[in-house]
Amino acid sequence: MSSASATDARVVVIGAGIVGCSLADELTARGWSDVTVLEQGPLPAPGGSTSHAPGLVFRTGPSKTMTEFAKYTVQKFGSLEVDGLPCFHPVGGLEIATTEARWADLHRKAGLAASWGVRGELLTPQQCKRLWPLLDEDTILGGFHTAEDGLARALLACRAQMARAEGRGARFLERHTVTGIEREDGRVTGVFTDQGTFPADHVVSAAGFWGPVIGAMAGVDVPLLPLAHQYATTEPLPELDGLNDPRTEAGRPMLRFQDRDLYFREHTDAAGSRLGIGSYAHRPMPVDPFAVPAFDEAPVMPSSLPFTEEDFAPSWQDSVGLIPALGASRVADGFNGVFSFTPDGMPVLGESRDLRGFWLAEAVWVTHSAGVAKALAEWMTDGRPSLDLHECDLHRFEDAQRSPAYIEDRGAQSFVEVYDVIHPLQPIEAPRPLRVSPFHARQQELGAYFLEGGGWERPHWYEANAPLADGLTLPERDPWSARYWSPIAAAEAAATREKVALYDMTPLRRLEVTGPGALGFLQRMTTNQLDKKPGAVTYTLLLDEAGGVRSDLTVARLAPDRFQVGANSGADLDWLLRHAPAGVQIRDITSGTCCIGVWGPLARDLVQPLTRDDFSHQGFGFFKAKQTYLGHVPVTAMRLSYVGELGWELYTTADLGLRLWDTLWEAGREHGVIAAGRSAFNSLRLEKGYRSWGHDMTTEHNPYEAGVGFAVRPAKGEFIGRPALEGLSEQNVRRKLTCLTLDDPAAVVLGKEPVFVDGAPAGYVTSASYGYTIGRCIAYAWLPASAAVPGTAVHLEYFGEKVPATVAAEPLFDPKMTRIRR
Repeated sequence: MSSASATDARVVVIGAGIVGCSLADELTARGWSDVTVLEQGPLPAPGGSTSHAPGLVFRTGPSKTMTEFAKYTVQKFGSLEVDGLPCFHPVGGLEIATTEARWADLHRKAGLAASWGVRGELLTPQQCKRLWPLLDEDTILGGFHTAEDGLARALLACRAQMARAEGRGARFLERHTVTGIEREDGRVTGVFTDQGTFPADHVVSAAGFWGPVIGAMAGVDVPLLPLAHQYATTEPLPELDGLNDPRTEAGRPMLRFQDRDLYFREHTDAAGSRLGIGSYAHRPMPVDPFAVPAFDEAPVMPSSLPFTEEDFAPSWQDSVGLIPALGASRVADGFNGVFSFTPDGMPVLGESRDLRGFWLAEAVWVTHSAGVAKALAEWMTDGRPSLDLHECDLHRFEDAQRSPAYIEDRGAQSFVEVYDVIHPLQPIEAPRPLRVSPFHARQQELGAYFLEGGGWERPHWYEANAPLADGLTLPERDPWSARYWSPIAAAEAAATREKVALYDMTPLRRLEVTGPGALGFLQRMTTNQLDKKPGAVTYTLLLDEAGGVRSDLTVARLAPDRFQVGANSGADLDWLLRHAPAGVQIRDITSGTCCIGVWGPLARDLVQPLTRDDFSHQGFGFFKAKQTYLGHVPVTAMRLSYVGELGWELYTTADLGLRLWDTLWEAGREHGVIAAGRSAFNSLRLEKGYRSWGHDMTTEHNPYEAGVGFAVRPAKGEFIGRPALEGLSEQNVRRKLTCLTLDDPAAVVLGKEPVFVDGAPAGYVTSASYGYTIGRCIAYAWLPASAAVPGTAVHLEYFGEKVPATVAAEPLFDPKMTRIRR
């Protein structure tokens, strides 16, 4: 913050599209009145993506955060009007299926809607026909209807929010082209424009597909790719005559035909009713944001490019097949509209660490605009958003994912996949391989089946272990849960429980914290007691000021002023760097190091002969660390286990990684060592009840709700989030992360399914996997505390089917921890 008080903070928002207008409204509603919105085009329709947006708001998706954004957009725009015209029409949404795969996907979507609190209903073809009389019901298998979804009038919503923000002191200046960002001592201080300079304590880039241009002025990468998207309108359709009020533009639900990458909405005016058709079926058409013409130089407006009829021709035929009445019509008008895509399809939000006070609100569609603005306004004024935003955080991308080539490749693929049926484990196809551990060659020799995360190639199982799966009796899986799964995972889990296995843990982030103030710094940042002798390892939490779990960490004190921190994401590094005092150095050592988890009852038998140091339980206790040698390899060994078995995490430098693998592999032959993958790993960790940050707990949860209150030590002194936890305990929370076991040993769920208590939706699954040791599927879920009692009967909904489950005491495996502590 600047020296000004919070309410006196000077804010400049770049861009008066739907995001900039929404943000100005949200900031001024929170008392920040010195808000200036700069727009290069004319108001209220400046020529960006907002000016041509068709305004479809479908709220439900795999991301809870994005659904919450959309829910707030519906709520807010539904309360706004301009000149008696509503800013939102709740005409509803209808997604139809013409393939079995899509029909199954709509069942999953209905489950997501129940998980996230959106009212929805699966329909028969006849019911779809009643909602949309022009449909050919013979081509439809069914549909999913969400009655409260609808159409946002983006430009009207901009006007309404501009008026409210101006009434609280904000100003909107059109025809102001930003030419530079002023900065001093690592902070933003103002914005240069062709009309003068505007001092600022905070600058927000809400420039849409011009985001990379503004980012370049600030020296901040904005990982988005503008792409053109086809939208066409038909001639007036007689079949729609008299059905719609021109004031409301539409009467039928928005329609999505995702099997052909199409959507439809009505346009009604004095000339009649037409259909608007949007297509994602065409080739990706990237646009250089640095070459987009200014408003006065564009033939129509900067975001509207000429319609390419040849690209739309297949989509027109698909449209006629679904809606036969179009056979007597034609495309009357069309354009290729430009908007933004990121490598993972999510927005880019947050404050730059390199230029304090410079914020991004980019790659945000109308659907999520008001929700994003609310979250960002909370972040700016209160220091934290009320929603978990880790999926949208600008620091989520690794350096290897920020190259222009990666952004272009993945941004284009995000466009292609907008309407695809995406499995939760489905990896990207390219560019791969991008990041590999030093063990990659050995893993390939063992027939590793790789999935991808954070750019890393991650083995999920090894075909070399297929003989171990012979004779295993496992429930038959449905086609969806059988994707990216193999029975070999069960064999690898059993080998870990019975003998010993090597796990590649290299992709887990590692930080080194050093300096005379390192201990005091980490004590202030985390919840557990770290003031222990060198050689101690501690599980601890990063909290935000409201007590929400930002991350969980393992902190090893390797020397009085040197710590190795096992973290989760780039946002952890960002958070620590933002708070680090002078004299404390924080370094990401992930890429220069590697890690092998050696776990199983024979782990000590494997490792001890390789070292002169004492690896006995008495000589090397649980949650301890030693720097030693295994054979010729210097390692940092930590007595940790994320799978519930005896063992160590072994760290060395990347150049020695292959030698470490070969040393362990050779020594392990006599003990039946295998390499095991992430599929077995996830099963084993759920049997032990170990949480996965970002899935099981986020900033929306406090430690006692999440079942990690044991890592909080208020008596140690002050730390971030401590005041917010006063008076809280596991006994007085209103919700809990709860262990469930499915009653049917053959049933499987994958995560995000709704959980019903007494027939009503009460929560959702965070993580799930088959527990091969206990012989049934395990699901962790958020439930009201009143239902989180062992023995409580619940049911989950999977593909529309009720799956009975029971709340179980945790951990399910080895509750006395005897196997780890031996």
